[in-house]
Amino acid sequence: MAILSDWELWGCANETLKQHGADAAIFAAMRADELLEESDLDGVQNWLLIIDRIKQLLAKPEGGLH
Repeated sequence: MAILSDWELWGCANETLKQHGADAAIFAAMRADELLEESDLDGVQNWLLIIDRIKQLLAKPEGGLH
């Protein structure tokens, strides 16, 4: 498996959130662990990048709304 494009990573993060809600990051971490057991390091890297994007999507916006 190759490293996904930024666009694909954001799409996966959005879909994972849609399917798993508040547990999306936990699901993604479990998937990364599964791939690590299979020695799929590209897959692990993809899921770690997806977790970063999930966290960004769940984060409260900084600053006030104008």
